[in-house]
Amino acid sequence: MSTLEALQRQFQAHLLRGDPAIEARVSGSERVPVDTRLGIYRGAYVSRLAEALAANYPALALLLGEDEFGALAQEYVRGHDSPFFSIRYYGDQLPQFLATHEEYVGAPILAELARWEWTMTLVFDAADAPALTHEHLQHIAPERWAQLRFDWHPSVQRLGLHWNVPQTWQALLAGAPRPAASVAESATPWLLWRQGLTSYYRSVAAAEAEVLDAARSGWPFGELCTRLCEAVGEAEAARQAASLLRTWVEAGLITATV
Repeated sequence: MSTLEALQRQFQAHLLRGDPAIEARVSGSERVPVDTRLGIYRGAYVSRLAEALAANYPALALLLGEDEFGALAQEYVRGHDSPFFSIRYYGDQLPQFLATHEEYVGAPILAELARWEWTMTLVFDAADAPALTHEHLQHIAPERWAQLRFDWHPSVQRLGLHWNVPQTWQALLAGAPRPAASVAESATPWLLWRQGLTSYYRSVAAAEAEVLDAARSGWPFGELCTRLCEAVGEAEAARQAASLLRTWVEAGLITATV
């Protein structure tokens, strides 16, 4: 290990865990002692990560307010180093933190709001990919359809939410009156994706959610139709399968057939 690398590791250990080894490598003065100098960096490190959390979770920050979100950020930063080269992705464990920490577990809407905001980040940052066209589907031979599988746009995400989080998120970011928190007995399925630079989301019926999840896990089209038969009946399955596929293609969710 080079001298520079050793110095960097010592400095990092001090920022993350308070390791004192670096203190011997820092010059202090009567006016600005070593601890004061290092304290400036410790404070800046924590503050920068807290700022990153606020940037990645703007609606959550607005919901909690500056003081409460600041306390949350300080608590989270103490237990979570930044493992990413880019600070853009700091905070990926915040939903789980809110769902399990004793101070926040009693307000499950916070964890769901954080899950929603993080998923929206993943949707926006996902790679681009050309969308499949209806013309492509028209040229597929009938005998291939039963075994046909689909590749999906990298931005496609699915969530199940009990709380009215999307409506709350939208109101908070728009500066509009926030709806009263409401919770459903069963989770509402949500679909999120991006076309170009615009992110989209919509709730989906249980039957669509089940078939969509199966399709994304690699089920062939024939088995998707069978699943729909079980959900909506044989008479309706063919029409609904065609309708779902058309909707997915028009939204740019599918990139290729396999």
